[in-house]
Amino acid sequence: MSGIIGKKIGMTSLFDANGKNMPCTVIQAGPCSVLQVRTIEKDGYKAVQLGFDDKSEKNVGKALAGHFKKAGSTPKAKLVEFYREFVDQVTVGEDVTVKLFGEGEFVDVTGTSKGKGFQGVVKRHGFGGVMQATHGQHNRLRAPGSIGAGSDPSRVFKGMRMAGRMGGKQVTVQNLQVLKVDEEQNLLVVKGAIPGAKNSYVIIRKWN
Repeated sequence: MSGIIGKKIGMTSLFDANGKNMPCTVIQAGPCSVLQVRTIEKDGYKAVQLGFDDKSEKNVGKALAGHFKKAGSTPKAKLVEFYREFVDQVTVGEDVTVKLFGEGEFVDVTGTSKGKGFQGVVKRHGFGGVMQATHGQHNRLRAPGSIGAGSDPSRVFKGMRMAGRMGGKQVTVQNLQVLKVDEEQNLLVVKGAIPGAKNSYVIIRKWN
């Protein structure tokens, strides 16, 4: 499994050969520096560590600064490890670019969903309210209704759908088709939506 680190630029749309309008997302994919190649002999597993997006040297600790210097790279803001066959395809010091992908391929995109703060059960879990008679509430439109059993077991089970903090979690969207690859500007256009706000980091993976 190989991949690259990117940054979500925004959404747009493209027309296919049949004139169908397709929603798509533009991603700045790389270039990423290969910072470390982990081996079974030394680290106990095989992986490639990539770094993306330059970071000011004054905001980097001494340990990481030495790590970047050893790899011959400038300090990076985002570090991610990729596993499996990708290890045999790269070496420390080189750059991984958007050339890794081809038009028509399918990729998985991982990002952090937008945080929506503390939300009630209607927005967070889709409870229906009075007209849909969800959870037994009588005359309260957005209330959750009864949440637990009576004398036995006299507690609320873990995982009960209740109000709470919504969003801000790692989300992976699978099988997004690559519609366009712009090698000059390091841009990747994938069909559909991906998690995260604009300018948030995402990880694009493809299965070799």
